Amino acid sequence: MTLPEVRLTEPVGRSGAPLVVLGHSIGTGPLIWEQVIPPLAAEYRVALLTLPGHGSAPVPADGFTFAELADAVAEGIRGIAESHVRYAGVSIGGALALELALRHPDLFDGVAAIASAAQLGGSDHWNERAALVRSQSTSVLVGPSSRVWFGPNSVANQPDLSGRILHALQDTPDEGYARCAEALGTFDVRDRLGEIRVPVLAMGGEFDTVGPEEAQDEIVAGVPHGRKVMIADAAHQPPAEQPEAVARELLAFFAEVER
Repeated sequence: MTLPEVRLTEPVGRSGAPLVVLGHSIGTGPLIWEQVIPPLAAEYRVALLTLPGHGSAPVPADGFTFAELADAVAEGIRGIAESHVRYAGVSIGGALALELALRHPDLFDGVAAIASAAQLGGSDHWNERAALVRSQSTSVLVGPSSRVWFGPNSVANQPDLSGRILHALQDTPDEGYARCAEALGTFDVRDRLGEIRVPVLAMGGEFDTVGPEEAQDEIVAGVPHGRKVMIADAAHQPPAEQPEAVARELLAFFAEVER
């Protein structure tokens, strides 16, 4: 089995501190975390994950399952740290939080699933999305995503970053997006949440329709060690929309799992 290739940046931050890995949403990139990195790096070493076919990560030649994607991410993380890792991811990155906690519990002290769910749409939805992108390019997603990704005030509050995020979507290779979409269609841990022993933070955005509060409630009700926090005035990209609130909640959660 050949795992898809991901990229992890060299950690930045406090020397000798535990590692924090940050994962992005499909069609974006690590830029969604830009304003969250400084406060996290003051306490931890921070590495940024790039998904297959996004940014510097090569477009996969073959398809892969979500479990294989999680294994690829875990393999990359083990090249930096063998244990006591904290992970936080958005949307597909949040789904990875749950899959990593299931498949590689020895690696993580705690994971945060942000704007995500125990299932994000199902195979039919994501296979149709992949076909759409292959036929019309990721540009066809920019308009709909701009309405779903950001809360009512987010674009006005973060005009530069929100614009760059939408440009990142347009610039994402069509096949890279499609491969990740198809993998996300294989993700469903609703019946396995009770197996997760790693502490989980389920973080939702007030206006998110993709991973609404009900999805966060389902995660917390299913895992043995979980809690929920909702981020006001955010939708599907909380780290970009409300970076101070997201950083504050992540720091509190990471401190909890350390104790």
